[in-house]
Amino acid sequence: MDLSQFSEIAPYNDEEASAALSRVANHPNVPWVSKFIFPNQRETFLRDVLRNIHSVDEFQHKVMYNAIEWVINNTVRNFSYAGLSKLEKVQGKFLAMSNHRDIILDPAFLQVILHRNGLPMTQIAVGDNLLKHKTVELLIRSNRMIKVIRGISARELYLSSQLLSRYIRETITSGEYSVWIAQRQGRTKDGVDITEQGLLKMVDMSGTSDFVQNFKEVNIVPISISYEYEPCDILKARELLISKSQKYEKTENEDLQSIIQGVRQFKGNVHMQFGDMLSDEELVEASLCDKNDRYQSIRHAIDKRIIQGYKLWKTNYMACDLVRGDGKYASHYTREDLSAFRSYIEAQLKTVEPNLDRAALRDILLHIYANPVISKENL
Repeated sequence: MDLSQFSEIAPYNDEEASAALSRVANHPNVPWVSKFIFPNQRETFLRDVLRNIHSVDEFQHKVMYNAIEWVINNTVRNFSYAGLSKLEKVQGKFLAMSNHRDIILDPAFLQVILHRNGLPMTQIAVGDNLLKHKTVELLIRSNRMIKVIRGISARELYLSSQLLSRYIRETITSGEYSVWIAQRQGRTKDGVDITEQGLLKMVDMSGTSDFVQNFKEVNIVPISISYEYEPCDILKARELLISKSQKYEKTENEDLQSIIQGVRQFKGNVHMQFGDMLSDEELVEASLCDKNDRYQSIRHAIDKRIIQGYKLWKTNYMACDLVRGDGKYASHYTREDLSAFRSYIEAQLKTVEPNLDRAALRDILLHIYANPVISKENL
């Protein structure tokens, strides 16, 4: 596969990654990070490892895999997954299309599952808003991250989408790598996961055959991730509340702070569910629709699998009952559970500006947890 035309968005190759990680090794926070990820090693361990990395595979196996295992061991009560055997039915590489709740962890947890089971890890499509911090860019582009360019004019977006579409298609059809991509731009902040139609149009842009074949050859596999305690839940609720009255403007390092909080926050139970690949029958049915209805048909098929794949936790059932004021799901939790969850919600509310409307903020925060239950009910 000729990567020269994709140099702006493609992950670093081995030589580029080696040079980038040597620069990262000099960052003053590396010894601090090393103590967390490798507590039984000397303080300079991570710095020394980064300076001697010679390939992306080596970086993923020696550093990133251990880093995410640290997150699982220290911030997750139970990490589970199901449906992995469905990947056996996929001919070649695939496009993992996932709901998106945490900036880094959603695709990272997928990589851990694949690695644990001796399967090749994927490349990962991420927005270039995360690349504003140079150290972060050096790290994630050394970790098979594909750059998705955002915040550009309509004409530039069209050309960028064409490039991204060609890169994803050629990466998958060449048999080099599978690719992870979120079903929508940015994280879901209200607990309602809906695939963006524009994403499906982007995937189709690079196809050179008919509608059915264009989608068939990228092997879309829907994936659901469910967190008992939503990463950055109160920050999402805060953003949604502020956005109701004014344009929300992110601070310079807000995405970086969200990454750090998402990594460090206790997440309780986490589950990843692999759905069935889109079938030939579904693609043919979609192809018989008019224009945009074709993409809507595929969107509904993906959304249905993702919602069906939700693992509902006590937090979801309790929030749903609190939002509705009834006890429909009371059999799923105890009084003690409900009391603890109420206390958790109130504690989260105290971490943001006191001038924000507490009742409105509480309602948004509860809906983040309640909406997965409501989505399942509405299937």
